[in-house]
Amino acid sequence: QLQASGGGLVQVGGSLKLSCAASGRFIGINTMSWYRQGPANQRELIAQSFASGSTIYADSVKGRFTISRDNAKHTVYLQMNTLEPEDTAVYYCQARILTIDYRNELYWGRGTLVTVSS
Repeated sequence: QLQASGGGLVQVGGSLKLSCAASGRFIGINTMSWYRQGPANQRELIAQSFASGSTIYADSVKGRFTISRDNAKHTVYLQMNTLEPEDTAVYYCQARILTIDYRNELYWGRGTLVTVSS
């Protein structure tokens, strides 16, 4: 199970930090990712953190957003700076988890709404 938090209302240029924690019994977590879905838009991948430590970002957030993870807490974070109205969306976390019976399963957290007001 994934539980996301940290969304809210922020003004243009402001910052927010999202977090998403995995709970339950599992062996490990491979990739941890953040997606977002804005009004009338499809869900898009914006940041991904691999178990190796490498990360990737969508061009739209590169240089403004930072993904990080705390493996001991099974938590992924998304630090969002210099927010723009176009960042308004529901943000979802996703994790690829190795279950206790060695299946590689994809889990989604409930979305958290980020609204950037001008």
